[in-house]
Amino acid sequence: MAALKYAGLDDTDSDEELPPGWEERTTKDGWVYYANHLEERTQWDHPKSGKRKRVAGDLPYGWEQETDENGQVYFVDHINKRTTYLDPRLAFTVEDNPMKLNAKQKYDGSTTAMEILQGRDMSGKVIIVTGASSGIDFLVSSSDF
Repeated sequence: MAALKYAGLDDTDSDEELPPGWEERTTKDGWVYYANHLEERTQWDHPKSGKRKRVAGDLPYGWEQETDENGQVYFVDHINKRTTYLDPRLAFTVEDNPMKLNAKQKYDGSTTAMEILQGRDMSGKVIIVTGASSGIDFLVSSSDF
């Protein structure tokens, strides 16, 4: 942390970056919560953005979730033979209440896939994309029929 402060990187304008003394954790069933070590308390809402999140999908290949003798969850990476208390899925979180996909939402040729999928968990969904030769026209989810 001192090296980041020395480099002038101790604070950013990002809503997703945690304030000093905060840690992002997950429950056994994948819900994200935030631990404030300075005040010794936890909360469900992100301390800056106020959003609630959960991890999307299963653990990466070769990973396993275990519980230690104190009941704390940790993760085993069998490929690299190491353990961590940090959930590897935290890099792929989705908002708890994402905006409902608008089946009539139009996109144009400059729309990127990341703009379309931002904050949406598409796990287990079937997607139909129309207008493939002339730009994306409609994006329809299986939950919309």
